[in-house]
Amino acid sequence: MGKTEDREMLYRPLRRLGVVFNHMRVTAPYSTASKMDDEVLLQKIDTKGIITLNRPKSLNALNLNMIRKIMPQMTEWESDPHMRMVIMKGAGDKSFCAGGDIIAVTDSGKVGGQLSKDFFKEEYILNNKIGTYEIPYIAFIDGITMGGGVGLSVHGDFRVATEKTVFAMPETAIGLFPDVGGGFFLPRLGGRLGVFLALTGFRLKGRDVQKSGVATHFVQADKMHALEDALLKLHDPVPLDVAHVLDRFQSESTDVEDKDFILRPHMEEINRLFGGETVEQIVENLEKEGSDWAKTQLNILRKMSPVSMKITLRLINEGVTRTLQDDLQIEYRLSQRCIEDKDFYEGVRAVLKDKDQSPKWNPSTLEGVTKEHVDWYFSPLPPDRELTL
Repeated sequence: MGKTEDREMLYRPLRRLGVVFNHMRVTAPYSTASKMDDEVLLQKIDTKGIITLNRPKSLNALNLNMIRKIMPQMTEWESDPHMRMVIMKGAGDKSFCAGGDIIAVTDSGKVGGQLSKDFFKEEYILNNKIGTYEIPYIAFIDGITMGGGVGLSVHGDFRVATEKTVFAMPETAIGLFPDVGGGFFLPRLGGRLGVFLALTGFRLKGRDVQKSGVATHFVQADKMHALEDALLKLHDPVPLDVAHVLDRFQSESTDVEDKDFILRPHMEEINRLFGGETVEQIVENLEKEGSDWAKTQLNILRKMSPVSMKITLRLINEGVTRTLQDDLQIEYRLSQRCIEDKDFYEGVRAVLKDKDQSPKWNPSTLEGVTKEHVDWYFSPLPPDRELTL
């Protein structure tokens, strides 16, 4: 393989990532124009609530206005003794939610704006609400589910994937980290799968989203409307009733071929090679392995932000013993340090704005990222800026 082919294989994942992220551009995060009211559709049908993310042209990317509409409604429904279920879904046929409003956040961060503080804080409070919700919460992750979309789904009781689902946490490619509770759920996927997904941004699709543990169920896309109807027809349901309906629809989803988990042939390698306590050890393990698969992972890691990879690995390693609440508080500190540092802006520039797919990370090497710098990321914020849950 020549140099041209090598470069193409190296940059192709970031080009695809840029296409997805580019849909998330939002120009008026605080606008109160009437059309903003339609970005989230809220319905109450008998004792059930339906939340529809309604920005299909932007792949239902999450912005602050949407968060501020969803959170109070979920709180109200939770406190209503008659409510029995909430369904979260995305409009259109491409995406559940492809991520968050990161361009607006970085634009705000450059000028010390409030959005760079409020967005992460209110998003994480919503993530915690979903993770502690007292009535059954069902996310239809039909289509692209990344970043903010992961936070709106993975902490809930039930997550239903389809053959159109594309799940990924690609934040290390833009100088961020797998937030929205990634430090809590990724280490609980088993073995080192969560570390692998977080560092490489690997995309899981279709049934593999369920086989990995990210989704609780798989239902083929053409049955989703019938599934919703069946759930809405449940009378006074308890979680077991919801589970029975989902189990039935999953068992009937036989038109989509059921294959082995796509990463099953590599799980031994993932658990062994990504078992290093430091990113340097993981890189060394991959270099020593020398297989084509290991070389591919090395090429991917070499494109990612060294700072992002180091804070990501520490977040996941330590997340094994943290509660969701503790994890989100740590993640909020990390988010604000990303705003104060350099790589987040550079990653957004390279992938979303200039689209040259050649970020200039600072530091540019793993060795250049000191323990003191990583410790600073995890250090407490001033008391009045900490996330309170």
